[in-house]
Amino acid sequence: MQATKRDPPARLPAMPKAASEPSIPHPSPGAAGQLPGRATRPLWLVRPRSDGGCDYVSFLDCQDLVEVREGSHLPPQMPLLKRRRRLGAAEAEACRRSLQQEAGFRHSEPLF
Repeated sequence: MQATKRDPPARLPAMPKAASEPSIPHPSPGAAGQLPGRATRPLWLVRPRSDGGCDYVSFLDCQDLVEVREGSHLPPQMPLLKRRRRLGAAEAEACRRSLQQEAGFRHSEPLF
């Protein structure tokens, strides 16, 4: 059986962004160790809370949609997933900007 090479889905050009703004990661076709169409490392946004915990939002690019996971974490408890949804790339980028500019979220390394 012969493997067939699949072309990656077409993407709209990205909007220009400031150097300090991380963008939602997109999979690179043919990258070593990645299967075509598999998700890459998620982008995390975190907002600290007064009780010592934090609210988090992670964005994970999955082909033509971006999975957005919203939750909270208060160590040593398990993280709480409050909402999970899938958005188009442009809609996810607008959501990320809104969270950072209006809701006080900041880019972060993964919490868990």
